[in-house]
Amino acid sequence: MHDSKAAIGLETMAMTKAWTMMAAAAAVTACALTPLAAAAVAAAPASRQASADPLATLIGMERRVAPIIARLMQGSARWCPQLMPTPGWLLGDPRQYRAAVWNRARPAYGASGVDAPFIAALDPGGAAAAAGVMPGDAVTAINGVTLSGDGDAPYARMAQAHALLVAADPRAPLTITLARLDTPLTFAAPAGCASEFRVEASEQVRARADGTLVLLYAGMLRFSDDDDELATVIAHELAHNILRHRARLNAADIQRGLAQNFGRNARLTRLTEIEADRLSVWLMADAGIDPAAAARFWTNFGKRHGGGIFAAPTHPRWKERVKLVTAEAETMRQLRAADPNAIPPLVSNPPPLE
Repeated sequence: MHDSKAAIGLETMAMTKAWTMMAAAAAVTACALTPLAAAAVAAAPASRQASADPLATLIGMERRVAPIIARLMQGSARWCPQLMPTPGWLLGDPRQYRAAVWNRARPAYGASGVDAPFIAALDPGGAAAAAGVMPGDAVTAINGVTLSGDGDAPYARMAQAHALLVAADPRAPLTITLARLDTPLTFAAPAGCASEFRVEASEQVRARADGTLVLLYAGMLRFSDDDDELATVIAHELAHNILRHRARLNAADIQRGLAQNFGRNARLTRLTEIEADRLSVWLMADAGIDPAAAARFWTNFGKRHGGGIFAAPTHPRWKERVKLVTAEAETMRQLRAADPNAIPPLVSNPPPLE
């Protein structure tokens, strides 16, 4: 990822450092998906261009995607292999920012001066919002464990918060401690597919999944016509984590870098992209989102951006992706006509990666 320019003034937001952490970890799954700049539409619905203010873009994106993420995580809880309680929030941390930037970001988020992870965005219909959690609230503990992180790394406390949620019993009430309240809040949070999500203000045209975390970038605002198409991107990345693609590619001893574009490395990587496309249809349908939006997204995006990574051997071309998601939607329809509780074959009987 390229460093943001000094004029943007957000170098130390969830941009350069997040990418550095992801790049340092081997076997990150990278996709040519990211209409996450479309989330900026929440801040300026009439415009399909990225905001001139990266902070406003970031906050708008977070607010837009939070309820979509919650729907996708919760809708498929019946068949997801790993579950976690889903309070319906996206977290931020003051440590992501230089002091001067945080002085501007803090009031924009409604955050206090407490040095703790804060609520960057809420699903308005989610469990945390219903329990009285507010945007900007500082979260100091989850289930009695203080969010201290490991050292002062910018994302350590958010990663710890996610790890605590994954470790929690998804059927048990969740207890969180907020700096503004004298007593902890305890509430039931619905179970959902386990994954952490963060939104990036970068204009790169991509999204990334590393097995635990999904990073959603702001680079494809113009390619998401509606929230259902935006859900296609999020569902695809969540599918990578559900299907453990990073771990499976590691186990297959895939070479990365330039070598990933050749031979067996490219072929196996491409298989994971196909699997993620297929599973995304099920995630969308179970979230109450029209799976036809997946074909619509790939058609619109492919026609306008059909070169680049779409021509790479690690990813199917856009016309093939349209055929894949359309065929998978029909397979799902037939399976659920016979059994309304049918689960995705990729989950019930995953094929070997070979």
